[in-house]
Amino acid sequence: MRHTISVLVENKFGVLTRVAGLFSGRGYNIDTLNVGPTEDPETSRMTIVTRGDDATLEQIVKQLQKLANVLKVQDYGAEDYIDRELVMIKVAVDSKSRSEVMQITDIFRAKIVDVQPTSLTIEVTGNESKVEKFLDLMKTFGVLDLTRTGKVALPREKAHAAQNLAQ
Repeated sequence: MRHTISVLVENKFGVLTRVAGLFSGRGYNIDTLNVGPTEDPETSRMTIVTRGDDATLEQIVKQLQKLANVLKVQDYGAEDYIDRELVMIKVAVDSKSRSEVMQITDIFRAKIVDVQPTSLTIEVTGNESKVEKFLDLMKTFGVLDLTRTGKVALPREKAHAAQNLAQ
């Protein structure tokens, strides 16, 4: 089972190494890892997607909470959250397929970011399902290159939290 974990950390040297070391040292695999600063320059958010049963996830969360410089750990499987991924894909095109690729790109609200005589580079963002469907369609044209950011995620606002902010 796949799990998405958010880890809020102090923006300090070596934190990423310690988190990755925790996973590798215990034989856990990281499917995707995305790290970036938050609204506070002193903190960063790590979004980690990993696989395992509930007991494994519980162990991972407990061990992450014990690490130095870790401020907060959230398992997004336990709550409603919003996630996105960015993919850049270079697709082979010729004069016949170019318009079809452009039409599919438009349908998925993706963006063409580079045009060459024999290829188009496309940026697509969305949840995992949307991205996978788009990539499956592009495979028929020939994928020349591809890079993915990995998942980023935030919890949805709870109704009472939103009401408290409004007051």
